[in-house]
Amino acid sequence: MGKHVPAGARQAVVVYGDDRDSAESTVVLYEKQGTAWKRNGSWPAHNGRLGWTTDHRMDDERSPVGVFSLTDAGGSLKDPGSRLRYWYDDNAFASMIEDGDDHVHDFDYVIAIDYNRLKGVPPFDWSRPDGVEKGGGIWLHLDHGDGTSACVTVPESGMKTLLRTLDPRLHPVVVMGDRERLST
Repeated sequence: MGKHVPAGARQAVVVYGDDRDSAESTVVLYEKQGTAWKRNGSWPAHNGRLGWTTDHRMDDERSPVGVFSLTDAGGSLKDPGSRLRYWYDDNAFASMIEDGDDHVHDFDYVIAIDYNRLKGVPPFDWSRPDGVEKGGGIWLHLDHGDGTSACVTVPESGMKTLLRTLDPRLHPVVVMGDRERLST
């Protein structure tokens, strides 16, 4: 893992996708203690419906492979004790859900993955520094039991743990991709 993570990062959320075309994955939280990475939690997860890509595009239904910082969080529910800056806005997140949508609770808690987004702004800010065609709005959020448009989903207990544990002073990152590409 060390070759993928920036030297200053002391926390890493690693998303191990089952394979390139699978929506099934596992999320593992690691914290660096001295020179060793200690496993500090693990949850079943889902990623993009069509798997993973090294060239993510808007609406391709694949999650981007890479290492991205985690700086901002939010949700339609009040802050459960997040150490990351947390934006509570039930209207902003609710506007992303259609009436009768089975995914009504997906955005109760989110952690923005800093892929094609500005840091220090709410997760629902739609600015795309690399252009709209490169996609964006990719988050860790509550699991709904199957693949996503490009986000990574985690059970509620995992999301609360991540929100309460990830500390901006420790420069948390997410390392994500299919197992084959993460092992290189």
